[in-house]
Amino acid sequence: MTRLSRQIRSYWHQLLIVMRNEYRTIFTDAGVLLILVLAIFIYATLYSSAYGAQVLRNVPIGVVDECRTPTSRSLIDLFNAGPNTYVAYEPTDMEAARRLFFDRKIYGIVYIPSDYERHLLGGEQANVAIYVDASYFLMYRQVFQEVVTSIGATGAMVEFQRLVAKGANIPQAQATTQPVIYESHNLFNPYLGYGTFVMPAIIMVIIQQTLLIGIGMIGGTWREFGLYTKLCPEGRCRLSTLPVVMGKGLVYASIYAVTSLYILGLHYRLFHYPMNGATGTLVLFMAAYLAACIAMGIVVSTLFRYRENSLLLLLWTSIPFLMLSGVSYPAEAIPGWLLDFGRILPSTHGVNGFIRIQSMGASLAEVLSEIKMLCILTLLYGGLACISTHLVIGREWRMQQKRRSNAEEPCSCDGSGR
Repeated sequence: MTRLSRQIRSYWHQLLIVMRNEYRTIFTDAGVLLILVLAIFIYATLYSSAYGAQVLRNVPIGVVDECRTPTSRSLIDLFNAGPNTYVAYEPTDMEAARRLFFDRKIYGIVYIPSDYERHLLGGEQANVAIYVDASYFLMYRQVFQEVVTSIGATGAMVEFQRLVAKGANIPQAQATTQPVIYESHNLFNPYLGYGTFVMPAIIMVIIQQTLLIGIGMIGGTWREFGLYTKLCPEGRCRLSTLPVVMGKGLVYASIYAVTSLYILGLHYRLFHYPMNGATGTLVLFMAAYLAACIAMGIVVSTLFRYRENSLLLLLWTSIPFLMLSGVSYPAEAIPGWLLDFGRILPSTHGVNGFIRIQSMGASLAEVLSEIKMLCILTLLYGGLACISTHLVIGREWRMQQKRRSNAEEPCSCDGSGR
């Protein structure tokens, strides 16, 4: 048997040992099983259920009507007619409305002054004051949009009636009060659902974070229990670097291939998220994304001496990674140095590419730049994984040799025990 064939056989034997140990660790360790296998199902289901309504409806508002006329009452009825708001309270004055607002019973106040009808019917400009809670952007958007639309519709109707009364025919009055008619088409998210907007990004970040934390926990376990030397096959003094990196990577890839198939298939259908991408493009993209995340996870795992360190140090990074992807906040408004830092994270390219494929129906050519970056990150982190694993294996082997030499060192004490 040649030296090369012996080396290949040894590598193959070590690879099987590493894979067998990884599967055993994952499915017998409750903490690792929760992070690597169950967490993605739990998080995806909880988030999707929380955002299941998609659109915020029936936001409570208060109306202070000091006019108390049929004209002001018709305006209030318009606030109730739309799907976004309903008039929950009609306080008698602004002080009562203020108390309701700060008690969080209403999220907007509309003040109709006593001279509203007189100005409106007299051909003068009528004023209506709107106070909206801007600390909660979704509430603010729904209240402001509904109230402003209702006030605009009332103004257009009054102007239309005034023109008809002056002798204008109906088409002329319509053209004057509404000179431009527009049609709104919401691309890729037709119902403006918040879940449809945010869940693709969250799923990509969940995949990366569970891989980083789970691989980190197993890496800490390897060092904590000295598995780099204990798993070494007979006839060798220590494990080789390549079988360790490849064995770990193949195990995580096989598990996340199954979980990703569920999330991007059945889960997406259950919660009615858009699935506009071609299957081949999505599979290729996800393969590149998982490879980059796994390689980064193996690099990070070599930094931990104990399994708990991974959870403590990586759990808080989920929100910053989501922000750096440019989904929760426009990338153009993020400082340049932060954007440059975000480019070394697989999630940044994964989120952007995945949304373009699955939500917008982008072709392979249109996301090729993201796939190239993920491949570059895979090579970069893969190389770093080999280097860091090699250093850890060497350090663990030297520590074992030192312990053995200390255990074999003869006792130098005298007969008195000193």
